Formats: sequence, C-alpha cells, structure tokens
Amino acid sequence: MTWCRSWQTSGHKALSMITVHHLNNSRSQRVLWLLEELQLDYEVVRYERDEKTMLAPPALRRIHPLGKSPVISDGDITVAESGAIIEYLVDGPGHGQLKPKQGTAEQRRYTYWLHYAEGSAMPPLLMSLVFARIPKQPMPFFVRPIARGIADKVLTHFINPQLKVHQDFLESELRDRDWFAGRHFTAADIQMSFPVEALAARGGLKKGKGRLGAWLERIHDRPAYQRALLRGGPYALMS
Repeated sequence: MTWCRSWQTSGHKALSMITVHHLNNSRSQRVLWLLEELQLDYEVVRYERDEKTMLAPPALRRIHPLGKSPVISDGDITVAESGAIIEYLVDGPGHGQLKPKQGTAEQRRYTYWLHYAEGSAMPPLLMSLVFARIPKQPMPFFVRPIARGIADKVLTHFINPQLKVHQDFLESELRDRDWFAGRHFTAADIQMSFPVEALAARGGLKKGKGRLGAWLERIHDRPAYQRALLRGGPYALMS
C-alpha cells in the first residue's frame, strides 16, 4: 500500500528537507542508505520498537495510518512502502540516478527486483521469524510442547524449504552479473538488501560465501551503506 498527500501537485520535486521516520531494525534503514547514495540532504526522526512486542510505537500512526516504517515526508507529501519510496526518491529528487535506462533489459530486471523483494522474498522470511518465536511466547506449560511441535513441523517441512528455493534462485541470478539489475549497482540492490540480510540472519546465508554472500559483502563495503548505519543507529536485523 502507498499512502501519500499531494503526490501529483509537486511533480516529484522536493519541497523541503526530506524527513525519514526511522524505526530501529527495520526496512527504513535501506531508505537512509538510498539517500546517502543519492547524496540528498535529509533528517531522521527516530522511533523505537516495543521491547516485548517488537511493534512500532503508536506515534508512527500520526505520520501514516498503518503506523509502520518506512515512511518519508517531503513537505506536505508523505510516502510509505519501501518500493514506492525508492521510486519517489530516484525519479524525483534523485533525477534518475541508480536506475537503468528505460526500455532496456536492465530496466526490466530492476523493476522485477523492486517488486520481488517484498512480494516474494519477504513472506517466507517473516513466517520464519513468527514460527521461531511461537514456542517462546507465554502459554500454559502443557501447551508448549504442542506449540513447539507444530512450529517445528511448519519450519521444517514448509518454510525452510521455501527459503532454500529463494536462496538458490538468488544465487543463480547473480551467476553472470555482480548486481541484481545487471553490471551496475542500482536502487534495486538497495531494495534487495533487506531480504538478503534477513536470509543471513534467519536463513543460513553466510557473508562472503557464494555469489549471494559476496554480493552482501560488497554492499556492506559501500561508503554510503556505512554512513547510513551511522545515521540510523544500531542495526540488529531480525534478531
């Protein structure tokens, strides 16, 4: 979902300082990274997850009705959802940087990965996180073995095989190229960073191992990525 005000009236032209409403350990970290890559000025408003529920604080609902991150504000424009934010920043104040030329094979791949990251890659990763936490939730002692058994079966027979399928697919897609859209680094790599880092945290992917692990190492070595970590604060993804 994308929710924004005065989207069309601005012509995607920055009206003021871009504000990133940044939730710790969230997808908004890659928005900070994109802004650093584009060398755009921005400010960060921080929000902290509830330590018990890991949910965003109610204050985020004042920015966007769903109360989730990432969300950016640009004057009277508010944009939510990582893919929509990337398109807004790249096509608007970024003047088309980090995007392949229209009509090329690289542009088609670029568009695919912008959608794949959240549409295909993240659902099994989120399910992995949820089912791994089920046995740790408060419950009567006699229910815990049943909950653990159900969670283990779902993880073993459905979620983990799906993660392996996706990891193998991503590995194969980098066989003949260094970056997801092609020979050059693009904003699609920024969009893909969250699911790949989630694979490293939850799916057994090792940094530096194989093509996908090498890709992860390359993005972590980028100066803009490192600057974004300094702006965003501690980043313990999917912990």
